[in-house]
Amino acid sequence: MDVCRGPGIVVLVLSWIITLYTLWQMVEMHEMVPGKRFDRYHELGQYAFGDKLGLWIVVPQQLVVEVGVNIVYMVTGGKSLKKFHDVVCPDCKSIKLTYFIMIFASVHFVLSQLPNFNSISGVSLAAAVMSLSYSTIAWATPLHKGKQEHVDYSNPASTTAGTVFNFFNALGDVAFAYAGHNVVLEIQATIPSTPENPSKKPMWKGVVVAYIVVAICYFPVALIGYWAFGNAVDDNILITLEKPRWLIAVANMFVVVHVIGSYQVTETTWNPML
Repeated sequence: MDVCRGPGIVVLVLSWIITLYTLWQMVEMHEMVPGKRFDRYHELGQYAFGDKLGLWIVVPQQLVVEVGVNIVYMVTGGKSLKKFHDVVCPDCKSIKLTYFIMIFASVHFVLSQLPNFNSISGVSLAAAVMSLSYSTIAWATPLHKGKQEHVDYSNPASTTAGTVFNFFNALGDVAFAYAGHNVVLEIQATIPSTPENPSKKPMWKGVVVAYIVVAICYFPVALIGYWAFGNAVDDNILITLEKPRWLIAVANMFVVVHVIGSYQVTETTWNPML
């Protein structure tokens, strides 16, 4: 998708607005029934559709989202580890991506033993800081280097089917950048709530701050990355960048820390249901 032209920018901004609005709805619904908190998606589904139907409607969809997101985190973490290895040691023997994914996964054998959101607060904070850091590197580096020679902004697909596939793939990338709905109720459940000070107030403030940070992180990456590399840019721009080597290596390790934290937040959602 051409994010440097009108339609692409419109999709980026509209997606940000729509997902922020739907997050506000989720925050409000958490305590929409006086005296009751919907701490899990399936509880909200059961209230809306009934005890049995609510489970069948909500749980399969949430499971697909959670598993799909965690697979993406696994692959992203493995790719970033491989990029770090290749940049730091370009003359070393090449190692398959599969092994780096397994290395990344091994970290979670330990972290997955942590019982709840509060126990991974440090990991989550580190992930947030790393996200801001590597995103800044991702847009500042190509901005400093300037537009690449022979940059091509044309449609990379040669067929209608390829164009349609790329379009929906781009929409998926945009939607993934605004992730958070799949865990918002569980996060809000950790916030104390009273009739005088309902949890939705601090939760909404946190959501607004988070979405401002998301915009600061990802809008420049999308726009500047496409401007610099055109249709040759990878879905992870840090894979495209090569120099300065030390900075790219550091940025990819930032990505690893970020997806470790993101994986744990998503995985912890399912602990009470297993």
